[in-house]
This record gives sequence, structure tokens and C-alpha cells, in this order.
Amino acid sequence: MDGGRAGGGSGGRDARGGSDVRQGGDRAGDRRGDRDGLAGLEFKHLRCLVAIVDHGSFTDAALELGISQAAVSRNLLTLERLLGVRLLHRTSRTVEPTTAGVHALARARLLLAGAEELVSEAASGHSRLRVGHAWSAFGRRTTEFQRRWRDRRPDVELQLIRQNTPTGGLAEGLCDLAVVRAPLDLRPWSHALVGHERRYVAIASDDPWAGRRSVRLDEIPSRTLVIDRRTGTTTLDLWPEAERPAVEYIQDIDDWLAAIATGRCVGVTPQATAAQYRRDGITYRPLRHAPEVPVHLIWRRHDPHPATHTAVALVMDLYREDDRAPGRTRTR
Repeated sequence: MDGGRAGGGSGGRDARGGSDVRQGGDRAGDRRGDRDGLAGLEFKHLRCLVAIVDHGSFTDAALELGISQAAVSRNLLTLERLLGVRLLHRTSRTVEPTTAGVHALARARLLLAGAEELVSEAASGHSRLRVGHAWSAFGRRTTEFQRRWRDRRPDVELQLIRQNTPTGGLAEGLCDLAVVRAPLDLRPWSHALVGHERRYVAIASDDPWAGRRSVRLDEIPSRTLVIDRRTGTTTLDLWPEAERPAVEYIQDIDDWLAAIATGRCVGVTPQATAAQYRRDGITYRPLRHAPEVPVHLIWRRHDPHPATHTAVALVMDLYREDDRAPGRTRTR
């Protein structure tokens, strides 16, 4: 009897274990089924959904896509089956998206636009140079850079892209070349020092300092300083530890300008910001006794854009011309 109980107990445990394995297998199968369904999703299904809604009928959608009406119907039915929801209310006269259809339509448009952008970027190859920057590109030199670029490299379209990241969008893959002024570890990148810029103090236009020709660095601690600690060029290391100003931190240039315009804060920034962000209610004055801001261009070490060195040389020329301008002084 003991052996029978043991055997029966063992058999029961085996049966329960077998049941658990089968349930686990069913769940795994469900997950594989979900993935298989996603694998069956094609852009043609999404294009049909968008075309039907945009043109109001299966017939007009077929004409737009250059396929038969039957093919449009099949693609929509396949999409509904893959998603497991009904996407359209259909009558003899109208076609309207369901609630699920509205959400699917929005996603479909984003996916199709992304695919078109991917194809366009791949096809353009090296015919476009994207230059990223966090706050400003080259300040007052930006327009001249664009003009000279068009003359020197008419075969390569130039795009300036603002991205409020430490690498100006380079690490994120959003540009080919980036302007960097904020302190950054340059070792992962190829880089070139292209110039230096004076620092300015940004103040509200009705601030008492706005009536002055310049402000000294050692006067800033008497005010509250607004800083973008992610991509800004100003750090508290500009002042001795015992003489540092009170600080308000912000996230980007728009918040920085807004805080200054209220009069509760002042900002310290490179000349490029003063040139590129002229705003009503904001006044910029030179900041004396402050070290200049180094300006670097950075790019990927491997597979750089073929026009990279042309751009670097052109920017260096523009900064050198400024350095040679009459009355130009340097503070490091």
C-alpha cells in the first residue's frame, strides 16, 4: 500500500507537472502567435486604411493606390484580423473609422511618414549635411556660413538642426556634425577647435544694468543666475567658491529667456546667443574679466560625412576673420 500511495502520489505530481508544462507551452504559443501576427503586418495594409479614410470610399482608395477595389478590401480585412479589432464602419454610402480605427489611423500615418523619411534619407546619401547645435549655431556668422556653403558646395544641401542635448544631436544620430560650446568630454569624437566667443550678460531691458556699456564678472554674484546645466556654457566654476551667485536651473533656451525677461534672473552666455536670440524685453551687455567660450565642431570618428572638413575649414575662416577685425580683443 505504501508503494501504491507513493506511486499514485508520484503519478499525480507528474500529471500536474505535465499540465503546467502544457499551460506554459500554450502561453508561449500565444506569444509566438502575437509576434507572427505582427510579422504579417505590411505597409500596404496601412496605406489602404489611410487611403480609404482620406478618400471616403474603397473605390477612390483603389484609384489612388493603383490597385483593384478587391485588393483594397483584402488589405483592410487582413489589417483588422491582425489587430483583432474592427477599424471602419461601412455603409452603402459612407466609410467612417471606429474608435479603434481613429487610433490605428494616427499610428499608421506616423509609421508611413517615418518609412518615407527613412527612404528619403537613405537615398540622399551624402547630398545633405546636417549640422546640429544646442542653443545657437554660429551666431552672427551663421548667415555668412550658409551663403558661403551654397557657393562652395552647391551639391550638398545644408541643414541646421537645434537639439538641446550635450552633443547637439550627434550622439542621437540626428546630425552629421555638431557645434559644441558646453563643457564636454571630446574623446569619443573627432573634433576641431574652430574659435572662441566673448561672454555676455543677458538682462531684462528695464534692468539698471541695461543702461551700462558692460558688466564685470565679479558683479554677477549679487544677482540670481539662471543656468541650463545640461547644455549651457555657464558653470559656477567661473567664480571662487565663496563668491558664487544664487542659481535657478532651467531646461532650454526658451525657459532661460523667460526667466531673464521677468527681471528675477540674469544670464551669462556666449556671443552667439546674443546675436541669434534678440528678443523684446532682453538686453545683452559684454561681460568683462570673463574667459571666452571655446567653440568646437565634433563628428563621428568612423564614416564621417565627406563634406565634414570643408565645413570645419569654412567655420574656422569665419572665426579668424572676426579675430582680425579692428578693435577685437581676446580674453582667455
